[in-house]
Amino acid sequence: MNSTQAWVSYLSKVELPVLANTLRQINELTDSRNSTVNELANVILNDAQLTSQVLRLSNTVFYNQTRTQVSTVSRAITLIGFDAVKSMAISSLIVDSLLKRNDRPHLLRCLARAIHAAVQARCLMPKCTEHALEEVFIGALLMNIGELAFWSCETEQASGLVDAWSLGPFINEVVASGQANSMASSLVRNSVEMARLFEQGWSGAEMDKVLERLSQDLGETPAAIRDQLKVNAQEATKVASSLGIPQVAALMPGGNGGQAGAGLTAPAMDADLQLQILRDLTHTLAEKPDINEVCQLVIEGIHRAIGMQRVALLMSDRTGNDLIPRKVGGRGTEQWRELFIVHKDGTGSLGKLLPAGASGVFRPARGAEGVAFDRWLGKVPALVGTLTAKGRLVGMFYADNAAAAYVPSEQQLTAFAHFVQNAQLCLTLMATK
Repeated sequence: MNSTQAWVSYLSKVELPVLANTLRQINELTDSRNSTVNELANVILNDAQLTSQVLRLSNTVFYNQTRTQVSTVSRAITLIGFDAVKSMAISSLIVDSLLKRNDRPHLLRCLARAIHAAVQARCLMPKCTEHALEEVFIGALLMNIGELAFWSCETEQASGLVDAWSLGPFINEVVASGQANSMASSLVRNSVEMARLFEQGWSGAEMDKVLERLSQDLGETPAAIRDQLKVNAQEATKVASSLGIPQVAALMPGGNGGQAGAGLTAPAMDADLQLQILRDLTHTLAEKPDINEVCQLVIEGIHRAIGMQRVALLMSDRTGNDLIPRKVGGRGTEQWRELFIVHKDGTGSLGKLLPAGASGVFRPARGAEGVAFDRWLGKVPALVGTLTAKGRLVGMFYADNAAAAYVPSEQQLTAFAHFVQNAQLCLTLMATK
C-alpha cells in the first residue's frame, strides 16, 4: 500500500469512519433509481444532528423558494427533491465531522472558501435539472476535500479520498488533472478559484482571469458576472449561518474577513424567521400554554433566527439546588445533557453564568477558566436569561457561539430577551390556572 492509499485508509477507518460510511450510503441511495423516500430519510434520521441540519436548510430560501414549512425529512425529500436533500446532508456531514475534530482558523478559512464556491457554482449554473444544480454545488464543496479533511494535501490524495468515499464520477472529474471535460466541471473549478481570490477583493489581475474564464463558461460579460458574484456571495453567508457555523459566516463576503475569535461582529439576524416564530409563540400561548412547546420554539428562535450556534434550556433538578439541561440545540451540545450544571447559589465553575437580571450578556473575565467537558463554556461571551416562578429561580436559557467568540450585539440581546419573556409568560399563565 503506497502512502496515499495508507492515508486515505487511515482517514476513512480511524479518523472519520462515520462520515465515510454515511456519505457512501447517501450516494448509493441517491444514485439508485430504485431508492425510495423512506430509505434516504432513514439514513439521515440515524443521525439526530444531521436531521436537524437538513430540516433547517430545507426551510431556507436557498433551497425552498416556495417557503412551504418543512418539518420532516421525508417531506423535505418529496418537496425539495432527492438531490437537494443529498447536498444538504453532505454539506452538514462535512461541516459537523470536521469541526468536531478541530476548529482552528485554517480549517474555518477552508470551509468558508468551500461553501462560498459551492453556492456560487449553484447560483451561476444555467437553470437546467435539479440534479445538475446539486452536482455543481457538491462538486465545488468537495473539490478540495483533501485539504478540508487533512488541512493540506496533494491532488493525488484528494482523488484517493473521492474514490474511497464513493463521491461519484462528477467529483472525480472535478479533481482530475488536466483540462475540464465539461462546462459544469469548468464552472466548479473556476468558482473554487474565485472563492480563494475573493479574500483579496473582487478586483485584481488574477480575479480578472477567473472572470474571463467564467464568462466563457456562461456566455456573459465579465462585468455582469462580477455583479452576480457579489449578489450570490450574500447568499453564501446565509447558507453558512444556516449550517450552524457563524464563525465561518464571519469569514464570508459581508463578514469582516478576520480570523475566528475575539473581535468578530455578530452576523445579521433573520428578521422574517424571528417574526414567524414569535407569531407561533403568540398562537401557542393564546390557545393552550404548553411549556415544552413554547420552550422548543424559543430554542429554535434563539438558534435559527438570532443566529446563536449553541443553545440550552436548563431547569431545576429534583433537589431544587441546581439547574440542569432540559433541552439543547446546535452543534457541540451532546455532552451538555449530562454535564452542564449550574448551581443556583452561583458557586462552582459555571455559577458565574447566572445573569444579574432577567436577561443579559455574559462577558468572561480575561483568562477565565472553562470546564473539562467543553472548552468554550464559561470562556466565551454568551446570552443568558432566567425563568422564575413565584419569585424563585426555576430555569435559565444559555446561548453562545463557541469558537466565534464575538460579543452578541444589542439587537441579538433584545431579540433573545423577547423570546425568553415568552417562556416566562407561559410559566406565569400556567401558575395562575
